[in-house]
Amino acid sequence: MALTKAQRATLKGALLEQRRGLSKKGPVKIEPNRTSEAKVGGDEDEQPLNEMMQSIASARNRNMEGVLGRVEKALRKLDEDEELYGVCDGCDEDIAFGRLKAMPWAELCVACQGKMDGPRTGHTRKRLTDYT
Repeated sequence: MALTKAQRATLKGALLEQRRGLSKKGPVKIEPNRTSEAKVGGDEDEQPLNEMMQSIASARNRNMEGVLGRVEKALRKLDEDEELYGVCDGCDEDIAFGRLKAMPWAELCVACQGKMDGPRTGHTRKRLTDYT
């Protein structure tokens, strides 16, 4: 079932709010790995922590950029041809309104997203000898 005009308006408002929030935050500042203090008798145990914090900040920045890009793409769809918004890029079926309410920038329906993510399998080891 295609989205109603009211649903599209609700989702557009959510997308605009998401864009404002992401734009306001900006990228997380990544501090240098070594400071002059660390070289002049600082705590060498802080080095792994600094590296971990850099890695986390870098991953957050990439994720924010990715979400912002998908938000912009969804807004373009709504502006250029609103009938294309809410249609799965994988199978051309409608994306469920509940999914769009949770993630208004979703490009895939649940089934296509599941296929893209791959199977969720447990452990791959089957024999006791695999552990030795």
